[in-house]
Amino acid sequence: MSDPDAATMTHEEIGAWWATSVTRVAPGEIDLRGYAVQDVIGRLGFVEVVWLLLRGERPDPARARMLEAALVASVDHGPQAPSIAAARMAATCGLGLNSAVATGVNLLGDVHGGAGQQCVALLHRMADLRAAGGGAEAVAEAVVAEYRERGAYVPGFGHRFHPRDPRRDPLLAMVREAVEDGVVDPGPLESALALEKALAARRTRPVPMNIDGATAVVYACLGFDAELARGLFVLSRSVGILAHAWEESRGGARIKGPLPRQVLAAYTGPPTRALGPDA
Repeated sequence: MSDPDAATMTHEEIGAWWATSVTRVAPGEIDLRGYAVQDVIGRLGFVEVVWLLLRGERPDPARARMLEAALVASVDHGPQAPSIAAARMAATCGLGLNSAVATGVNLLGDVHGGAGQQCVALLHRMADLRAAGGGAEAVAEAVVAEYRERGAYVPGFGHRFHPRDPRRDPLLAMVREAVEDGVVDPGPLESALALEKALAARRTRPVPMNIDGATAVVYACLGFDAELARGLFVLSRSVGILAHAWEESRGGARIKGPLPRQVLAAYTGPPTRALGPDA
């Protein structure tokens, strides 16, 4: 059946085009998942509202605290992070603040910014394998062997800059506390620690969880889908991107590239040559 002609559509049919359970808006009225916005303002924190909009109901205080900790932990990693560097460069090129922030956010893809989502997906997969009868350590060893055979990195582990990511321990300590209090299921934490142990086997140096792995444990314990883990990381890192773009825009520099002007990129092509008379 073809779509109805717009001229004959009822108000209900037109309104159903963008039907949503997230927000109800009417003249003088805004409801967020059924709560009047004037009741929410000043009574719910930002993280509680994030949870409310994504999940449909308010979180309990323990889960809200865990989500807030994960979001705080991921806000920034300095101008050496490509997303931050890109935003700072954009700010020196005359772009508005919103465009500079968008430049940085748009660099958060599968390689830079996607490991958290990939790690949550892996923890969900390990949960299925464990439910089928595998122990945490046996499943982790099989997963690590699989990644090594493919020559791939296990997402959420190791860091190119930090021997041990300083954000790992406080996040995992909070998860352990929540597990002990019966707030969340221990499965994701057990699987992640088993992966860490399997990765360290037969190595002289351990491969501890990085921020992506630690926040993946939090998001998996809280029941977030893997794709939302990346969305939450983008939400968090946008704060750092905004701060760096704003700082750079206040500095007065113009058209800053990836290298200082005194440094030229190494050239690996042929030496300077004549075009020749036959050109």
